[in-house]
Amino acid sequence: MSDLRQRFYMENCPVRGEVVHLEETLQTILAQRDYAPAVQILLGEMLSATALLASTLKIQGRISLQIQAEGTFKWAMAECNHSGEVRALADYEAGPRFNEADSSQTVLATLVNPVLFISIEPDSGERYQGIVALDKATLAECLMQYYDLSAQIPTHIVLASTAQRAGGLLIQLLPRNNEEEQEWVDEDLWPRLTLLTETLKTEELTELDAQEILYRLYNEEDVRLPDAEPLHFGCTCSRERCANALQQIGVQAVRETLEHQNPITMDCQFCNTRYSFTAEEALSLFGEHLS
Repeated sequence: MSDLRQRFYMENCPVRGEVVHLEETLQTILAQRDYAPAVQILLGEMLSATALLASTLKIQGRISLQIQAEGTFKWAMAECNHSGEVRALADYEAGPRFNEADSSQTVLATLVNPVLFISIEPDSGERYQGIVALDKATLAECLMQYYDLSAQIPTHIVLASTAQRAGGLLIQLLPRNNEEEQEWVDEDLWPRLTLLTETLKTEELTELDAQEILYRLYNEEDVRLPDAEPLHFGCTCSRERCANALQQIGVQAVRETLEHQNPITMDCQFCNTRYSFTAEEALSLFGEHLS
């Protein structure tokens, strides 16, 4: 299996869905930091979720999920863009609860005043941000609640992760356009599909390929599979962005920084790339030179 997102449709049914599988990408991201086991699982689920949600958007841009909380667990975020590039990061204070747990629910249960932000950032156009209460036992349940309240499209999501692999499945019941479409839709279809989807086990979602998962779940339906889309780790950091950050803090702040740090170094937390600016390079951003 490769890291991919597999879309599927059910013929003659207003249902679409996606299956996501992450392995090398997940291991690349988790290797950037020494994450506790429970946090590794949470990040795997968040990565799968962003890849699933990104597939429902018809935009050029990116979508991100960010959990913010008070207390020992501060925040976690995952992001996916239209090209299938994903990344993730978390910040928390280490503790035995996170090391001993084998479920993301352990992390969610310890969060103090948590909020889940869903941000959609088109390459051109207006940014959208939704806020979701993290008052359910699992991340999947919180996301389904978001779809119920905001998008109002019946959506069912299953997420699973280990330290090695992560996976997710999303199905949606699309609106019927007219009475004729309504008549030929099996009213038992959606309840049946959601019950079948709920039977997915963690090991199936993380170990089996998309075709096998879909066959096990929906072998009585006429499922159509277009070409799968690759997913891979990608970071948006660049030297140009770091230079822009220096310009934003102003020349005086840069001069003060150079007094105790020359060259100025900036590290990307997502990919550990280091960018360095000598005094001459930093001051030249403002059209100035060393005196």
